[in-house]
Amino acid sequence: MSVRRRGTAAAALALAAALSLTACGGSDDGPGTSAEASAGAGDKQAVAQGGDEFADAAEKTAAMGTDAKPGEWPRTIDHAMGTTEIKAEPKRVVVLDVGELDNVVSLGLKPVGLAPTEGSPELPSYLKKDAGSPKNIGTINNLNMEAIAALKPDLILGSQLRAADKYDELSQIAPTVFSLRPGFTWKENYLLNAAALDKTAEAKEKLAAYEEKAQALGEKLGADKPTVSMVRYMPDGVIRLYAGASFIGTILTDTGIPRPKNQQINDLATEISAENIDQADGGYIFTGAYGDPKATDKSKAQGNPLWKNLEAVKAGHAYDVPDETWYLGLGVTAANEVLGDLEEYLTK
Repeated sequence: MSVRRRGTAAAALALAAALSLTACGGSDDGPGTSAEASAGAGDKQAVAQGGDEFADAAEKTAAMGTDAKPGEWPRTIDHAMGTTEIKAEPKRVVVLDVGELDNVVSLGLKPVGLAPTEGSPELPSYLKKDAGSPKNIGTINNLNMEAIAALKPDLILGSQLRAADKYDELSQIAPTVFSLRPGFTWKENYLLNAAALDKTAEAKEKLAAYEEKAQALGEKLGADKPTVSMVRYMPDGVIRLYAGASFIGTILTDTGIPRPKNQQINDLATEISAENIDQADGGYIFTGAYGDPKATDKSKAQGNPLWKNLEAVKAGHAYDVPDETWYLGLGVTAANEVLGDLEEYLTK
């Protein structure tokens, strides 16, 4: 295995630290971001802010990848931590987050190892049919390096935001390719992962099909689309209203579905409490819960008279949706699941 890195590890870690300041924890945002930096971590972290920085990460990720032709091996991948040479087509892939899991499975591979989020410790149900039986290698915030090495992987896929401090050690186990961050950059991350797997053509086809499906839904909903409010209940009483610089935000943008004014912001999310749940109103409200709903303020918020007086609630337009796809999915398979849910609810 040959691994070549541009710059120093210290510089890479400094960039990761800077990115993590804009991240929040366990999902779309990532716990070291979200899954985008905040969607997936068990501990309470500051909400990810700075949509301009997310857009910058997307642009930088789009410039990563390889000059190798289809079927050409070895190939060198330019990625968030430098460059990595992959000598032959990977067969034993380890994924360090749900986004990479979604990407790999959508391209027809069954990963040998998976680091799930703390809020979803098992293989996501929407991927079970096609993912095989990847071994647990810890969680996104607590990787088990011995378990990873025991699997003898020939490729490791993850993100700088989540695991920059483990990159050198991971690279000693197998060629390792990192995106900058999960979440908002999910499309660019997909193409980066595909480049490492020599599956770029397939990934582009699946993204084009998703875009077509999103556009078709937007056209079906017509010019007078209802606003959609995205509410996610987090541990420790945090309630997030997800905005434009999030996984779900990109999907709603792709369909042309408008948002309430307080969610029309260039950030991952804004935070409210159960006491001001009236700020969550919209034409439709879709709610998720990270981890165990009983560990959140969901029941407190929805027991508040303010909740019961929301226009969406009174109209019967408030729905619970699967957290594993709407917030934790971070890939094209999850995005298509969300589009299906949106069509079902918004065209009733």
